[in-house]
Amino acid sequence: MRWLLLGALAGLLLAYPQLLALVLAAAAVVLAKPVVVAFGLGLATRVPLTRVRRRTR
Repeated sequence: MRWLLLGALAGLLLAYPQLLALVLAAAAVVLAKPVVVAFGLGLATRVPLTRVRRRTR
């Protein structure tokens, strides 16, 4: 599935070269916002903070 999406993206970029500039501009706008970057990194790492188990006796 990943390779199919990558191939579709590569095909679009070859068919419409100006689309690359649009994609890069959108990526620059998103990366300029630290809150969005932090949220994306948090989703990517998926640290389960709520699953901290305590030992009970």
